[in-house]
Amino acid sequence: MRFKSKVTDGYQVFAVSGTNTVSFAVDAAAADTKDLLGFAVERFDPQANERYFMPGFKVFRSVIPAPDETTTVSTNEHPIQSFVWDDFTAKPKHKYEYAFQPLHGQPKNLDRSRRRVEIAVKTEPAFSDLAHDVFFNRGVASSQAYERRFGNKAPDQQDTPQKEKEALQWLSRDLDEALLKFIKNAKKNDTLLGCFYEFRYLPVAQELKKALNRGVKVRLVIDAKENAKKDKNGVLQSPFPREANLETLKKAKIPLKTVTFLREARAANIQHNKFLVLLKGKTEKPVEVWTGSTNISMGGVHGQTNVGHWVRDEDTAAAFLGYWNLLKTDPGAVKGDDKSTTLAKNKAYRTAVEQLDQVPTTLDKIPDGITAIFSPRGGGKVLEMYAALVDKAEELSCITLAFGISDVFKAQISDNTKQDHLAFFLLEKRDKPNPKSKKEFVALNAKNNVYKAWGSFLRNPLHQWAKETSARALGLNTHVSFIHSKFLLRDPLGLDPIVVTGSANFSKASTNDNDENMIIIRGDQRVADIYFTEFNRLFFHYYFRSVQEATFKPGVTPKPGSAGDLFLSENDDWLGKYKPGSLRQKRVDVLARMKGV
Repeated sequence: MRFKSKVTDGYQVFAVSGTNTVSFAVDAAAADTKDLLGFAVERFDPQANERYFMPGFKVFRSVIPAPDETTTVSTNEHPIQSFVWDDFTAKPKHKYEYAFQPLHGQPKNLDRSRRRVEIAVKTEPAFSDLAHDVFFNRGVASSQAYERRFGNKAPDQQDTPQKEKEALQWLSRDLDEALLKFIKNAKKNDTLLGCFYEFRYLPVAQELKKALNRGVKVRLVIDAKENAKKDKNGVLQSPFPREANLETLKKAKIPLKTVTFLREARAANIQHNKFLVLLKGKTEKPVEVWTGSTNISMGGVHGQTNVGHWVRDEDTAAAFLGYWNLLKTDPGAVKGDDKSTTLAKNKAYRTAVEQLDQVPTTLDKIPDGITAIFSPRGGGKVLEMYAALVDKAEELSCITLAFGISDVFKAQISDNTKQDHLAFFLLEKRDKPNPKSKKEFVALNAKNNVYKAWGSFLRNPLHQWAKETSARALGLNTHVSFIHSKFLLRDPLGLDPIVVTGSANFSKASTNDNDENMIIIRGDQRVADIYFTEFNRLFFHYYFRSVQEATFKPGVTPKPGSAGDLFLSENDDWLGKYKPGSLRQKRVDVLARMKGV
């Protein structure tokens, strides 16, 4: 939802709420900001009858010269020196009242005489009866919050079973409950059709077995490809995820012959889907879909960033049903096929996928509502369309990329300038030249109005920031430790937002070779708001850490006012960061210009 305050002494606050996150911008263009030291932010929760100032993260050096890991402060004493701010601690379906109070004076003698700017906000419910419900895990095992609560120890290394449960719940938020709830909602005579790349998270397998026991028809397409490879030491590894998937089926006592279809053809390509389709009653009417980026694994649910997307739409469910029926036949070439047979079978499979439905390849062809797109398919038009959605946005585009920036995206975006729309890229790893590659490296950066953050963590304590860990170090993930979600936002704060989400990594392989699914959602402001606020949460969590990783030098203190400075400014010098054209001012402008308030 979108909100704005009344103008108070030249200040106006804008807010966008999702389920757990609220993003704010303070428009101060008409305010007297001379000697402004920042804002104290107070939150009132009328449902819980709680009123308190929000915590701060940076401190005045003159007040606390040597903060350490035990230091905690309030924004009423150490204000937010920013015109953009996010509350990551909101509850779903909750009403809040926020007050932003400009603070002047001196750090040791703050002037609180200015009028507060007040704004009322309501968050979205996590669970509803609407067409879409969206569930993000926290995806931030590398965080101060996890360190404070769980001491950088893996969930299974916590001191008590209760503490282990708390760690897992904190990491997953509502993602696991939502997936289990989707399965539990299937009643006797209903049907659940699943298609999974990784199927090695026992709670989900056990819930599907319970569904079988209560009379639900469960049928699963499971990746079981014989793709064993040698590791860097020359040791032959077990086929992945085949062995783990089969073991999970066995542990959950899910019958292999009557329930499961093994996806074994095209062993060199990934069966990358993670979806469920619900069919109602004996007539098997398709009604709902669970999709998104979440693998059925411990790391998928609790480690890297992931999203689960619950769709209640009969046409979408019917489209996924058609795709599932194709996949259960295990289409494509198999081991032993000669070259011509391999080419013919794989071409026939791509053609069959393409014939499932007409899909758009340009913005003007994308209809309102939901469009499902399945892979593999021939050609590059769909990937080029995704790149164009990022490249040709009017105000803002956002994208998460687990495996780097495709050349298709770089080719379209590299000619953008600072005058083009604002774009945010959230990456698993830093985008930098590969010394082993002869291909020219194309950089996207601020000159293209592109700003990037990547998965990283604080490897060393920094004043009040403690040393952090990562999902890889906790044993939750191996290949992708941080950013695994796959979604794209085009003008999410406009009247005609577009959200693209699903299993595909916005790459040629995910479009042309792998089994994948994506949905395009056009014109749904509620869905866009949820994705936008969660993108903000993740991007700016990792942006701070990316800056530290790129600039940190042991024993070198960052210059006051620099991106790496961990202290508040002692005067109004911080306002210089909001010059026209700066990243910070661009963020303010985007929220201040949002539509549908």
